[in-house]
Amino acid sequence: MSSQNDSVKQTIKVALLLCVICSVVVSGAAVIFKPMQLANKDLDRKSNILAAAGLLEEGKSVEELFKQITVKAIDLETGEYTDAVNVETYDPSKAARDPQMSSVLDGAEDIASIKRRERYALVYLVEKQGEVEKIILPVRGYGLWSTLYGFLALEADANTIAGLGFYQHAETPGLGGEVDNPNWKALWPGKKVYQGESEAPAIELVKGNVTESTPNAEYKVDSLSGATLTSRGVTNLLQYWLGQEGFGPFLAKFRSQGA
Repeated sequence: MSSQNDSVKQTIKVALLLCVICSVVVSGAAVIFKPMQLANKDLDRKSNILAAAGLLEEGKSVEELFKQITVKAIDLETGEYTDAVNVETYDPSKAARDPQMSSVLDGAEDIASIKRRERYALVYLVEKQGEVEKIILPVRGYGLWSTLYGFLALEADANTIAGLGFYQHAETPGLGGEVDNPNWKALWPGKKVYQGESEAPAIELVKGNVTESTPNAEYKVDSLSGATLTSRGVTNLLQYWLGQEGFGPFLAKFRSQGA
């Protein structure tokens, strides 16, 4: 009986030792590979920013192409540039979860269903010879099944859309997932955000095919076939982030004063 008990104890000791060794290996691997993971995440972010503005070029490195972009922080409440946060380390998604760095949105103003909005946001300015050619804005909002995260690119007039792309979502493939379809994304360049002197976004997704004869066609894009709620979500998130609660104050200042 004693021999059997010793055998059981030995088995338990070996199992515990293996657990400890495995934990150390896993923890060590996480530490070793974390810088690589962060670098890949940063590279992916830059790729999506460039893609939204149509600036990705085959054969050229993302880092090299990104050199034409200047990153600035803005105060969403005032629309002014700010040095309150470090653009190299600031994470808007973390800030949105921090009560000290964000505010709660009520149902009436939270048309994008994001619940909280960070106070400071990052904007990406494509510059050439000191002149801003494009403005790239991070946008997000809820669709049918998920929050869609993307980038919207505007021309230097801060009103004409240059491109729109989503890099993260869980919408239904073949339906809401068609936000990734190149043919649908090709509908966006040239569309307008604001109508006349109004500061309220007019851009929206509508059912049916938008043609040149469609009234106010420059403010409309074809909705996603069979994906009413995702389409509504895209409209809502764009109107939120281009409105007064989002980048509206910044864009208004940019249109009147420039960079």
